[in-house]
This record gives sequence, C-alpha cells and structure tokens, in this order.
Amino acid sequence: MTAPTAVSEDSASPRVFDMDPSPTSAPAPAPAPSPSPAAASEDAATDADAELIYNYHRLSLSTPPLTAEALSAHSAIFTLCSLDTRVAVRAAELFLSHPTATITTGSLSSPPPPLLIFSGGVGALTTHFTSSEASLFASIAARLGVPESRIITEPDSTNTGENVRFTYALLTSLVRNGKLKDMPDSFVLVQKPYMERRTYATFVKQWPDENTKFCVTSPELAWSEYPDADSPRDLVINIMVGDLVRIRDYPARGFQIAQEIPAEVWAAAERLMAAGYTAHLP
Repeated sequence: MTAPTAVSEDSASPRVFDMDPSPTSAPAPAPAPSPSPAAASEDAATDADAELIYNYHRLSLSTPPLTAEALSAHSAIFTLCSLDTRVAVRAAELFLSHPTATITTGSLSSPPPPLLIFSGGVGALTTHFTSSEASLFASIAARLGVPESRIITEPDSTNTGENVRFTYALLTSLVRNGKLKDMPDSFVLVQKPYMERRTYATFVKQWPDENTKFCVTSPELAWSEYPDADSPRDLVINIMVGDLVRIRDYPARGFQIAQEIPAEVWAAAERLMAAGYTAHLP
C-alpha cells in the first residue's frame, strides 16, 4: 500500500574492500526504511475504516456472551467453513464446552451431545486445500477431541446460501433414512468474525424452518488480532468490503434479509473502494 522511502546513494554506508582473497561473510543488509509520516497516516486511516466495517459485521459484539448455560439451549453447532481454520478450532471449543459434551451417546436419562456440522466444499480461496473445507475442519475438530460420531460433514457447498440449503437437505436426508433421530431445532452458527452478519441474514432467509432458533459466533479476535499469514490484511479488507456490498444488494436478489448499514460504515467502505479495495466485489 505504501511506497518505500527512497534512500540516496550518498547516505549508504561506505563499502570496505578486503584485499584478502579468502571468502568473507556478506555485509549485513541495510535496515528497511521507515514509512513516511504521510504513508503511516494513510495506513492508520485504512485500518480505522477496516475496523469500523469489521465490527459492523460482528453481530456477536452486541449479543450476550455464549456461556455454557447459553450453549445448553442448542442441539447443534453449524460451522460454515472457509480458508480460516481458526473457525474450526472455535467450533471444537464450543462443542467441548457444551454441558452435554461428555454424556455417552444413547443415554436414556440425558440429552445427547450436540452435533458438530461442518459445511464447505472448495471455494475460490481454498483451491490449495487437499480436501474439502468440511473434511479439513472435521479433522481439526477430531484432533482436538471431538468424537467423530458427533461430526457431520457437508462437502459440496461453495457459498453461504449453499451452506444453509445443502446442510438442511443433508440433515433432512439423515433423519429420513434413520441415521439421525431428529432434525436439530437450535443451532450455534460459527463463522469468520467478518461473516457473522451475512451468515445471520442468509440463515434467516434460506433456512426453511422459521421456528429454528440460532445464534451466531466466531473466533473472538479484534481487528488488530485477526489478519495473519493465511488471512493477510489486504485480502481481508477486500473481502469485507465485498461482503458489505452484498449485504446492501443481496436482499433484492432474494439471498438474505435486509440489514441496515449505518452511514459511517458505508462511508468507510466507499473510502476503501476508492483506495483500490475492490477485488472481491460481487
């Protein structure tokens, strides 16, 4: 984003020529130049706009904490997979924190442990995965201690709407074929932090049973903590801006319910689009 400050030839350290022909170690590289004050200010403004949009997407910031007691009201944890495997860890942690997680399946006196559902095929950002997103996330959960008997994978969906519709169809089929006793009637939806709002709006619109109860959560990371090697800052900003445009446009296309976008959030998106963050627009 920011151009490096030029270092003049005159300001470089003088070279010392060793007349000994024996090999010597390479000189230490010059320190990277510091960004100019103007560039630093631009980066700070970009991060401020990104944080505003990130927090708008995070519905869980304005809902009660997901305690063990709150978890007990839900019979399934529905994970919408992606490139961010921290979401799989969050889902597994929620399962293991559920009050019924240690109950033996089939107990007549207690409710069974929750189902842990992973939905996701191979998307544009996960073509480097060696399996479906759902399979990878399921393997992470199993390594963390979730019994494989409680894991269900839906490996074909490639977008949020398909996550919802394909998972409903899969669960319906399992119930019909006797492999699942009942359709879950309450879910914890687990997503990336900046996908919480779209997940909520899509689930309300596309899950066929309007009586189903649910809440939405994600890895509990502030904007400053979220970008990493797998989800670099500029990629995440591009995706968040694109998702905000989808929140504006998709209700008219029947994909999700309408969500109010505060003026200051939309203004932040316009500044980021003007700065070039347009790679993931619909």
